[in-house]
Amino acid sequence: MIGTSLCKWAISYFAVAIVWLLLAEVLVAAGFGFPNHDIGGPDTLVIVHMVSIGWLSTVLCGALFQFVPVLVARPLYAERWILPALALLTLGLTILLAGFLTLGGHFTGPPWLLPVGASLLIAGFALVVANLGMTLWSARPLPGPARFVAAGLACICVTAAFGGMFSLVLSGTAVGAQWPDLLVSGVPIHAIAGLGGWLTFTAMGVSYRLLAMFMLTPDGDARLGRLAWLAGVAALAVGAVGGVLALWRATGVNLALLLAGVAALLSLIAYGRDMLGLYRARKRRALELNTRMSLVALASLVAVAILGAAFVATGSLPSHVGALAFLGAFGWLTGLVLANLYKIVPFLTWLETYGPVMGRVPTPRVQDLVDERRALKWFVLFFAGSWAATLMLLVDAALGFRVAVAAVTLATLGLSEELIRARRLADVAEPLRLPTGAVVPQLLVSRN
Repeated sequence: MIGTSLCKWAISYFAVAIVWLLLAEVLVAAGFGFPNHDIGGPDTLVIVHMVSIGWLSTVLCGALFQFVPVLVARPLYAERWILPALALLTLGLTILLAGFLTLGGHFTGPPWLLPVGASLLIAGFALVVANLGMTLWSARPLPGPARFVAAGLACICVTAAFGGMFSLVLSGTAVGAQWPDLLVSGVPIHAIAGLGGWLTFTAMGVSYRLLAMFMLTPDGDARLGRLAWLAGVAALAVGAVGGVLALWRATGVNLALLLAGVAALLSLIAYGRDMLGLYRARKRRALELNTRMSLVALASLVAVAILGAAFVATGSLPSHVGALAFLGAFGWLTGLVLANLYKIVPFLTWLETYGPVMGRVPTPRVQDLVDERRALKWFVLFFAGSWAATLMLLVDAALGFRVAVAAVTLATLGLSEELIRARRLADVAEPLRLPTGAVVPQLLVSRN
C-alpha cells in the first residue's frame, strides 16, 4: 500500500464508531436494555442499533472507504461524499434512538422521530453504497474479497429497507398500519441481512485481504474462497429473498430460515478452512498481536456456529438467541474489528507520517508505533469479558452479565487509549519519532 492515497476521513469514522461502542457498553453495564428489559423492547433496540449501526456499521464504512480501492486497484468514486455520509449516519442514528426512547416512555417526543431517523440513515447508507458500488463497478470482474463486499452492500440495502418499514409500523403511521405482521415475521430477515450479510459477510471479505497482507501470505485457496462466497450468497438469498416471498405468502418463513442456516454453516466452514490455510502458509512466522487476536475472534465465530447448531437441534434457540447475538456481535465482530484497528490505525499513521520520507531518512517500523505487551492485557480482558458475559446470559445471571460487560468496557477504553497513542506517535523512540520532513498527524483527519 506504499503510495496509496489515504482516505481523509477514515480515522474520523473509527473515532465516531468507538464513541458509540463505549456509550452502548456503559449503558448495558448500568442495566439498560436486555437482559433487564425485554429483548424486543425499545430499550434493547437502543443498544442493538448503537452497536450495529453506531459502532459496527460506522467502523466498517470507514475501513471500506480506505481498503476497497486497495482491493480493486481503483480510486474511490467520490471522496467528497464520505463526510456527508458520516454526518447523515450520525444524525439519523441519534434521531432514531430518540424515537426508541420515546417508545420506551423515557421522554415525550413526536411520532415522526423514528421515520425521520430511518430516512436519514437510509440516505447515509445510500451515499456509502453508491460510492463503494461505483468503485467496485469500475473494476469488473471483481477479485474474490471484493465479491464479499459487493454482496454485503446489497445486504445493507435490504436491511435499510426493512428498517424503514419498521419505523413506519412502530410510529403508528397509516402506511405502517397496512403491515400488521411485519414486525413478527420481518425482524429475522432484517437481522440476517444486517448481522449476517452486511456486517459478517463484508468483514469476511475485508479480513481475507488484511490477514493475507499482515501475515505476508499468498492469496487463499480459490476453491474454498469461491465456496465460502457462493454458500454465503445462497444463505443470504434464501434468508432475505425467500423470507420476503414467504412473508408475501404468509407461510414458509421457518423453512427459509432453516435452509439459510445450513448454507451459512457451509460458508463459515469453507471460510474457516481457508483462514487456516492462510495461517499455515504465512511467511511471517512470528504473528503480531493483531493477527493473534483476529484468530481469537475467529474462534468466537466458530463457537457461534456450534452453539447455534446445538440450540436449533435442541429447540432452545428462542431462549438463547440473546446470548448467541451477544457472542456474535462482541466476541466475533467487535473482537475482529478491534484487533484489525490495532493494526490499521498505526499502519495508516505510519503511511501518513513516514511514507513521504521513506528512503531518505531512517524511519521506524509500523510495529514501533505500538506496545504489544501493554495492549495484550486489554485484549485478554476484552475477550474474557465477552465470553463471560455470554456465559452469564446462558445461565440467566443478569448481574454477572453486567459485571462482565463492565470489564469489556474497561478493555475498550484501554484499547482506545492505545489507538490514540499510536496516532500521536507516543511509543516511537525519540531519535526516529520525527525525522526531517515528517509531521505529527492530526488526531482525527488524515492528510491525503
